This record gives sequence, structure tokens and C-alpha cells, in this order.
Amino acid sequence: MMRGALALLLGMEPDIEVVAQVGRGDQIVEAALTARPDVALLDIELPGRSGLDAAADLRDEVPDCRVLILTTFGRPGYLRRAMEAGAVGFLVKDGPVEDLAEAIRKALRGETVIDPALAAAALSAGPNPLTARERDALGASVDGATIADIATKLHLSESTVRNYLSSAIGKTGTRNRMEAVRAARQQGWL
Repeated sequence: MMRGALALLLGMEPDIEVVAQVGRGDQIVEAALTARPDVALLDIELPGRSGLDAAADLRDEVPDCRVLILTTFGRPGYLRRAMEAGAVGFLVKDGPVEDLAEAIRKALRGETVIDPALAAAALSAGPNPLTARERDALGASVDGATIADIATKLHLSESTVRNYLSSAIGKTGTRNRMEAVRAARQQGWL
């Protein structure tokens, strides 16, 4: 419903045409390859594939398409990951649709558009301290998997998984891996 309403509102702008809508992250690239949009407006948490992963895929497979992230999850870590994935903008959903339309226009002009409060928070938060492998180990822990399950999934030894999880726990300042998962998610690092 939200996606449809947003598309309807943006479609009322005289210089904006909505050429595709999808409800799953794993449908984004296919739709972009078919519709060839100038701008893709993505959320972060989508079924099938995250908007951040889809943004990186669009950068590689549809390089002329500019990506704007529009989300309720205004976390500094998400902003950093979005920019690393090639997004040219990051906005939170609580703004007026006129601001979103203007952000789309700015993206088309080659400008970067970032919610000012989130940009300030991202600068003060600093970079993600977790390595890719620590993020993998934490991500594999989300459903309460055992060390052996995580090791099998990541093709690592159990001792290596314990080391990555221990390091992640230390870097997040938490007491155990579930707290580390929660802290990393709150920062947008996972």
C-alpha cells in the first residue's frame, strides 16, 4: 500500500514518471533491466534481498540508474553501507513527498542527497568497526544457530567462528553474540 501510494504521489509530479514497482528485493535488478529507470527508489529491508544489496547489483548491472534509499531505518551504518553500494541519496520516510520529488531531481542532476540529521549522526558515529568476516559470523548467528552450524554455513572451523564472534562482541561492547547482533543491527552494521 505504501509503495502504491508513493508511486501515485510521485506520478502526479509533471516531470516524474514511475516506470516500475516491485515488492521484493530480488526483483529489483530484473525490473530495472526491463524498465531502464533513471532513478531507483529502494527501501533497505525487503523480502528476498536487502535494498542495500540490490543497490550494489544495480551499480554493476544498470550503471546509468541512480539509486536513492528511502527508509524508516535512518541508521548511520546503513547510510555508510548505502554509499558504499553506490547509492547517491539516503532519505528517511518521514519527510514530505515534495522533498522526495526534489531529491529525485537532484539525483538526476548528479547531486548527492542525504538527510542532514542522518549525515551528522553518521559522521559522529565513525566507521563500522566490524570486518566482513565478523559481520558474516554475526549474521549467521541471527537465528540462534550453533557454532557448528555457523562454521558449516561459512565454511570455517569452529575455533575461527568463535574468534570472529569474540572479536565482534568486543568491538560492540556487548556480553554475548545475541547482544552483539542486536547492537550491530541498531548501528546498521548488519
